Amino acid sequence: MSPRVLKRFIILLATLTVVMVIATDVLDGFLTKEPGDFETERGTHRLEDGELDEAMAHFNEALEESPNHRGALMGRALVYIQQERYGHAVRELDHLIDFLNETLVPDDRTGRGVLAAAYANRGIIRDRRGEYERALEDYIASLRVDDDTVAGPGVVHKILYGSSHVSTVRDRARYLYEQLQLPEAQRVMRVPEIDAQQRMHRP
Repeated sequence: MSPRVLKRFIILLATLTVVMVIATDVLDGFLTKEPGDFETERGTHRLEDGELDEAMAHFNEALEESPNHRGALMGRALVYIQQERYGHAVRELDHLIDFLNETLVPDDRTGRGVLAAAYANRGIIRDRRGEYERALEDYIASLRVDDDTVAGPGVVHKILYGSSHVSTVRDRARYLYEQLQLPEAQRVMRVPEIDAQQRMHRP
């Protein structure tokens, strides 16, 4: 075999190997997805882009495929929160929390993260509505379920928002607890500069 032919054969073989590796990864990802996962991912991308109607349409499609898809339920709740339709968001989170509390198995770390985020997001809504005692209960529940999920901003968050100064669930829970110990006339339940730093949670 001439060196030129050998070189072409090696290049062809290397190219085919790369194509096969990529094809295997794509196929594996496609085959291992659960019903509703694909539409939930599409909805999440639309949500991140601020395209709320499109996001909701994808989450609804995901729920048609899998009626209790936890990612889609969380996605719908986050859309409602962005639209300030807090009643709808709370109902969605209530359902998600009840469903997870009934079905979650101890070694499901992703599920625990979703449950912690659901409690935290419901707490934020109640906080915004002035339901401080109930908000505190949700914050505490969130921290008990999985405090890592709601611990605070990571590197990605700092890049996206340009700041690490974010009010965490633990910070807000501690603040609410301290204020609720004071006589009602002395309480300061809202600090707009700090409250504006609260972010919704998605595991």
